[in-house]
Parts: sequence; structure tokens; C-alpha cells
Amino acid sequence: MKLIFFGTPDYVISVLDALKSAGCEIAAVVTQPPKAVGRRGVIEPSPVAQWADKFNIQVIDKRPKDCIEEILKISAEVAILEAYGRIIPQDLIDAFPKRIINVHPSLLPKYRGASPVEGALAAGEKETGVTIIKLDNELDHGPILSQFTEPILPEDTRVTLRKRLFDKAAKILVEILPQYLEGKIQPQDQDHDKATFTTLMKKEMGFIPPEYLDAATKGDAFRGKRWKIPFVKDCFLVPSAQSLDRFIRAVNPWPGAVTNVKIMVNGQWLIKKLKILEAHLDSSIINHQSLIIDSVQLEGKKPVTWKQFRQGYADAEF
Repeated sequence: MKLIFFGTPDYVISVLDALKSAGCEIAAVVTQPPKAVGRRGVIEPSPVAQWADKFNIQVIDKRPKDCIEEILKISAEVAILEAYGRIIPQDLIDAFPKRIINVHPSLLPKYRGASPVEGALAAGEKETGVTIIKLDNELDHGPILSQFTEPILPEDTRVTLRKRLFDKAAKILVEILPQYLEGKIQPQDQDHDKATFTTLMKKEMGFIPPEYLDAATKGDAFRGKRWKIPFVKDCFLVPSAQSLDRFIRAVNPWPGAVTNVKIMVNGQWLIKKLKILEAHLDSSIINHQSLIIDSVQLEGKKPVTWKQFRQGYADAEF
């Protein structure tokens, strides 16, 4: 079968590898254009574009509305979309006889939108999964072709969980794709009344109010206080060691969990940004957990252990 793949980041490469190994003809990839990467701002093609270059596969990095004619010339039967990062117009969906199949890392209709893995982690879900849908012109709204669940492990970060989800999705997609093209799968409508939504993650969304972090490290919780998770619509949690631990893992490594800390410098109190790189729950006392901070990075400084930070800034306060 001839197909076109829409995607951008490195974590969808496992799906490309699986499609290629299964004998699918990947005629082209549509991806985001080259961007500045790292502190030096070196301009690099997307990971999907780099993968395509290795196999001499055509790369299209124009905006969706500007590449319809180019895609029509390829005459692909179907397209696969995973973490592409742009809205697909109806004209482009209609360019494929079998339309576009979207692989979304959540149990739709829950956690539609750009941050489903982070949302499930931060909200305290025990499990998540992947839903493969037939794309329509609304956000993660199309009918379901396949769905599987995956447990969320206590140590999972967005990176570990997302990798596991897409690796498993690659195998399932390869299994169901021929069945779908032969008309053997009957798409099932989502229950749209149960839909929940996430938003695109932004740098400022990793902020933790310092009073919440201070309480969590002491094993306290703000009873009656509700903390809004910024990348999940209408998601409010009680600030506690457990909810902060999940939040830190959800935003690791980007944008990263950040708080404010007061430090004494040359006899003056200064408020600085402190990134929480790693933390874990201390469960040594039954029914009373506290958050243990393992490593941090003060703005303008290198990463250090929490012990090293406290040695350098003994008077530091959240």
C-alpha cells in the first residue's frame, strides 16, 4: 500500500520503522519545517524529516493548505498522522481515498488535544492508552478504529510513558491497517459527552507555587485548596506530595517543574527561579507521604543534588 506519513518528533519514529518493516510504501512524509535546536540555535530538520532522508523518501514541510496539490500528485491511498503539530483542513483529508488515520496517545474521548500524556499523568490516572481514529475536521473527534489501555507506572515520566505508548501503537497499527483498507473494521463513534481536553504545553505551565512545594516536602496538603493544572481544561487537584510528584513527572524534561526560592546573597534576600529536576515520594511513614527533592537547578547555575543546593544556600526558603 502507498501512504503518506504526517508527523514531526522523535517519538513517532518507531511507527515509521514498523510501517516500513511491514512493507508499506511510504511515499512521502509531511512534517514541520527545520527549526533552531539547542542553546546554539542550530537549524535542524525535524526527526521525521531526518528519518525520511536516510531512506530517500520525499519530505514536505509546507503548511497543510499549501501542499495539497503536491500530495494529490503522489496518489497515496491513505495517510497516517501522529504528533504532526498542525491542523489538517478538510480538503487535505479528502485528498486520500481512505482518508487519514490518526494515532492519539489517550483513551479518547478523554484527553483530546496537544498534551494527552502529560494530562493523564498530572491528573493521577491509573491507566491511559492509545486510540486510533479516522480523522475528521474536529479535534481528536473522529470515529474509533482501535483502542488499547496501558498502565501508568509510579515512576513514569511523560518521556517513558509516551515511548511505551507509541512503541505499542506501532505494532497495533501495522496489524489493523490492512483490515481497515479492506473494509473489515467498522469505525465506532466516540461518546462526545465524555470528552475532556488538553492544551499545548507552554514554558510557564511548569510553575509550582512555592508554598505548595514547601508543604509537600513536609508531608502536608492544602485541604480545601484547589490547584489548576494549566494544560488540562477544568482539572483541579488538591496540592499535596502525591499531586506534585505526578506534576513534576508530567512536565519532565520540558518545560520542567519550576518554583520560586528565596536565597541570601551578599546579605540580601533575592527571589530566584529553581527548577525541580527530580523528586520522589517518601512512603516510610504509613498514610503520611512527603515529597523528597533529589536534584535541582538554580537559574544561571548548573544542576546539583538537593543536598548540594542546601549546603550552598543553607538559608534558602520556598
